[in-house]
Amino acid sequence: MHTETQHHTLPTVLLVAPVMDALQTALDANYRVFRLYEQTDVAAFLAQSGAGISAVVTRGDVGISRDILAQLPDVGMIAVFGVGTDAIDMAYARQRNIRVGITAGVLTDDVADLALGLLLAASRRLCQGDRFVREGRWENAAPPLATKVSGKRIGIFGMGNIGQAIARRARGFDMTILYTDRQRNGALDYQWCADLHTLAHESDFLVVAASGSAENKGIIDASVFNVMPDHAWLINIARGSLVDEAALIVALQQHVIAGAALDVFENEPHVPAAFYDLDNVLLQPHVASATVETRQAMSASVLANLAGYFNHQDIPGLIK
Repeated sequence: MHTETQHHTLPTVLLVAPVMDALQTALDANYRVFRLYEQTDVAAFLAQSGAGISAVVTRGDVGISRDILAQLPDVGMIAVFGVGTDAIDMAYARQRNIRVGITAGVLTDDVADLALGLLLAASRRLCQGDRFVREGRWENAAPPLATKVSGKRIGIFGMGNIGQAIARRARGFDMTILYTDRQRNGALDYQWCADLHTLAHESDFLVVAASGSAENKGIIDASVFNVMPDHAWLINIARGSLVDEAALIVALQQHVIAGAALDVFENEPHVPAAFYDLDNVLLQPHVASATVETRQAMSASVLANLAGYFNHQDIPGLIK
């Protein structure tokens, strides 16, 4: 433990939300850490301790509000555990010259792996098959037939690092790969679709891998479901905010599309109860990057970003 004198010479960091134990321990060893989520009176805490906090550590799904950031006059760095910055007012951060660092490149493989896992599990009815065996129904009946994956058309909405990793995996299943993004990527030999609706109409599996920006909020809506083939599946490993959940529930209930597999939701961890009654949706508790290896690497990345900032060196995950 630090002596009290040492403690006050350490840089002060505000931890907005809980992170894994190993990262919390490492933060405590190197910084004076205030935990925002443990404060009963946030306003009083910020009034007393807001000045003097030099950096913020937060999770991608939590971010930090502009209101709280405004009460931290000395903050120069936000280190994000994750790759999403949709919960941070980036314009305000730039205006105040606050650097933002993410755990870039670290979770790409895991998220892409889960996208394929969800696609396979949903279309091949793996969870239903598991229940079918456990409940003893196999003794007296055969399970319903599932949907083939190999050779199908996969439409990827968002062809960044994660989208490209999903495409590489899909190629191993001999899938035809289509995509749309803000612009065409000339380096990729996949089929480009000029807009989301064209992509949705042409895909057997529509995978959401775009960023959770304000412009993308609710972009996967009834108009998208209505142009998807009725045998098509929606897979979302991006952000819950991209999908209009009420419209998705109707599309699933009325079999407008075959089904969905979701790792993310609009109001996590609260999931609409209507999903629980549906057999054509697979639900996961936002675990795309939740492997021991990747969470360790993400923790190391957060620490490297902070160290770079405080030591006036490169910040490896800096968003330019």
